[in-house]
Amino acid sequence: MIILAVDLGKARTGLAICDKTMFLASPLCVIEEWNRERLAEKVKAEAEKHGAEFIVVGLPRNMDGSEGESAKGAREFAGMLEQLTSLPVKMQDERCTTMIAHRYLSDNNVRGKKRKESVDAAAAAVILQTYLDFIKNTGGQ
Repeated sequence: MIILAVDLGKARTGLAICDKTMFLASPLCVIEEWNRERLAEKVKAEAEKHGAEFIVVGLPRNMDGSEGESAKGAREFAGMLEQLTSLPVKMQDERCTTMIAHRYLSDNNVRGKKRKESVDAAAAAVILQTYLDFIKNTGGQ
């Protein structure tokens, strides 16, 4: 099953995708869009283009596990995507994913403008890989 992951941001939203075997998540692209409706349409277009059968949206929880305004916005966006695409949408805890993505990019000597352009897609890949690992370890979705 091909799964598309979304790391929702205010200005830049990262996307990642996995292969049909659900083994490995890879960064896909970054969409620069402030308007949520237009963003949802662009995410839908990417999902269709890549044959996604499922969408995972990052859920920005606080470090204590509580949810704030960002989490509310992510849940609303996930609902919008589910209605627009008719695909199943799940939420995945995204605590520390951007930090992990920055560390990965640093370890691979990605700096400056290139880093800024790719960190959101790398964070989406971390979100998706976390979800894939969860599925493998628990035996289901």
